[in-house]
Amino acid sequence: QVQLVESGGGLVQAGGSLRLSCAASGRTFSSYAMGWFRQAPGKEREFVAALNWNLGSTKYADSVKGRFTISRDTAKRTVHLQMNTLKTEDTAIYYCATRIGEITTTPNHYDYWGQGTQVTVSS
Repeated sequence: QVQLVESGGGLVQAGGSLRLSCAASGRTFSSYAMGWFRQAPGKEREFVAALNWNLGSTKYADSVKGRFTISRDTAKRTVHLQMNTLKTEDTAIYYCATRIGEITTTPNHYDYWGQGTQVTVSS
């Protein structure tokens, strides 16, 4: 089993920044990906960014490219999502997830999920 705990959400004005963190504990795997997804009210869960833990390679949704950065702290088994130049449309619950294998953008491909953290961007 893998446990994921997110932190860092909150309320910020448009144009501001937030940094989300996701701490992993439990089983480890030889190759896995960690991703961030988000879900706004009335909308489906969507891919935001992901990182291959071993290689460090990353992938971003077009809507956040150039504004969000995903990174990892291998010693703390923590993945971060630095969010800059936030927009009101970034408002959502943000979830951390992990899967064995390579990065994918499909939520159903991820095996373990955190409880989510609310991000609200005001105009």
